[in-house]
Amino acid sequence: MNKADGQDRAGRLSAIVANSLDTQAKTQDLARQAYQSRTQFHRLFRTVVEETPAAMRRRLLLERAAYQLARTGMSVTDIALDANYGSLEAFTRAFRKAFRTSLSLYRRMRIPHFHLPSSNKIHFLALGSPTKGGSDMDLFDRFAGNDSWHTKRLLEYASALTNEQLDQSLPTVVELLPWRESNKTLRQLLENIVFTKEVWTAALSGSSTEMNPPKSQRSPKAMLQRLEKTDVELHRILSDVRNRSAWDDTFVDALCEPAETFTFGGVFAHIMTFNAHRRLMALDALRQLGVQTEGFGDPMEYEETVAPWNRQVALKTS
Repeated sequence: MNKADGQDRAGRLSAIVANSLDTQAKTQDLARQAYQSRTQFHRLFRTVVEETPAAMRRRLLLERAAYQLARTGMSVTDIALDANYGSLEAFTRAFRKAFRTSLSLYRRMRIPHFHLPSSNKIHFLALGSPTKGGSDMDLFDRFAGNDSWHTKRLLEYASALTNEQLDQSLPTVVELLPWRESNKTLRQLLENIVFTKEVWTAALSGSSTEMNPPKSQRSPKAMLQRLEKTDVELHRILSDVRNRSAWDDTFVDALCEPAETFTFGGVFAHIMTFNAHRRLMALDALRQLGVQTEGFGDPMEYEETVAPWNRQVALKTS
């Protein structure tokens, strides 16, 4: 069997599994569609596709579940049933094991990349998605995703602190920007991370933003809600810029006095650069306050924890 014949056979066999996601089909049922015995089908599938039919089906169901979790309003219970899990508890365990994060965090992050590692590079692809390359992670995804993910972790850590701890003067203060910003306390550091995204989102979208948020909006919980809200809009705008290869295009920031012109790429690099500095300062501040934190703010921690992607060729499923 030559290479082309092997690829064609792999495609036909994998399609049988991919098209079974909405059924309760077992391996023997799939084997019948290939006009083979269960044993023959299992052996051939594993040889040609490099994965057992059952393992591939479980993986595709979990990838579809991750897509539904991040991109739809389906309830977690319905998603679990749709993935053929008999209980929410079983689905929760399987999802955490596969994606190494909780269901709630995955849904809040709205992570657009839902493929699990696979040597055969056959994956679930939602209808309407591009067939190749559309879900590959580029540097924009890595930088933007890492910044959001680590900031949310910092705010979750900070939620366990008292107001006194949040407003305690930091032993070391590094002021980088000459306008507005003050990083003398952990609360100020965290608020500046969120505000940076809010003010640039407003500039990019032509909307307004609260330049001095009230105290009620500066608790870790409130800042987390603010972050999630602005992340959705900022990611939408910059994803469109990325998709149009328009990083060198310019826009007018009417919030500046007088108005100034910036490139989209320059603004994105600005946000990522200064927020990275603030996040590392906040992480150090949390540790000095006795909070048990994990990691070092390394982008590879984000990649290893919530985005186990590879270069992939997606398989379109219905």
